[in-house]
Amino acid sequence: MPVEQIQPRAPGGSATVRARQGLSRTPVRRIVAVIAVILGMFAAVPATLPASAAGNPYQRGPDPTLASVAATRGTFATAQTSVPPGNGFNGGTIYYPTDTSQGTWGAVAIVPGYTARFADEEAWMGPWLASFGFVVIGVETNSRTDYDTARGAQLLAALDYLTQKSPVRDRVDPTRLSVVGHSMGGGGALVAAERRSSLKAAVGLAPFKPSGNLAADRVPTMIMGGTRDTTVTPSYLDGLHASLPATTENVYLQLNGANHLFPTKPNTLETRILIPWLKTLVDSDTRYTKFLCPAPADPTGISKYRSTCPLLPSGTAPSARADRR
Repeated sequence: MPVEQIQPRAPGGSATVRARQGLSRTPVRRIVAVIAVILGMFAAVPATLPASAAGNPYQRGPDPTLASVAATRGTFATAQTSVPPGNGFNGGTIYYPTDTSQGTWGAVAIVPGYTARFADEEAWMGPWLASFGFVVIGVETNSRTDYDTARGAQLLAALDYLTQKSPVRDRVDPTRLSVVGHSMGGGGALVAAERRSSLKAAVGLAPFKPSGNLAADRVPTMIMGGTRDTTVTPSYLDGLHASLPATTENVYLQLNGANHLFPTKPNTLETRILIPWLKTLVDSDTRYTKFLCPAPADPTGISKYRSTCPLLPSGTAPSARADRR
């Protein structure tokens, strides 16, 4: 007997009956095939997701290359705004990516060296770092003759201002902060690291730290110097680096032929190391680790390089890092 003769008439009329009849006549293998196609489409979705969505929510920008990490500009458009004196430091300038579609950004506070002004010597670093995906605050010190301890306190005050009061505070991730300084400011960056262990990274560029060694530093730390620096000599930096605890992640390098003022103007020797360091430690972006580990991807101009590679992420047990200096 035909199927339609034993089906009860649906309240919706003949169209509903015909729909049910069509379904009942559909071959089982065709239904299975359709389901398999749909499941296959869902299975393929993770492979098409951006790496940031699939793994690291802090990953920003295209895959890096040797040329891109040494470039004078990254891929993000930037803007800047002035900071008035007060809030624990003497004002300065904030640089930030204008893109608001990628969530918050990690931040970097930078302080200059003894008697120097950020606007005169390190201002080039602001838009450069911002174009790679960081919010940057360049700090002018309360006194040009402030020592490392005062400069460290001002770096931390600047980060607090940036994350709590600044006009771009909603663009900054307060859990991903770092500090950079040159000379006495480099010592200040290391003091800031000693005082606030929650920082993701610290960078001392030819750092001078009259307040003492680095035995209390638990923040991943980079120390960069020049072989022709007669102010902060290579031997001084050798001793400073040696005072870091064995469990503190670090990179130490000497730039061949560089003098004390190498950080005061754009140079690829510095940028191709500093960008991977900040991306790796502040953004947890492992795409950049290959430029640092097990050795610099481009060793040109680097006369000495030591590290705790593979630069394990924060939270790794200290015992796993103790023998890697």
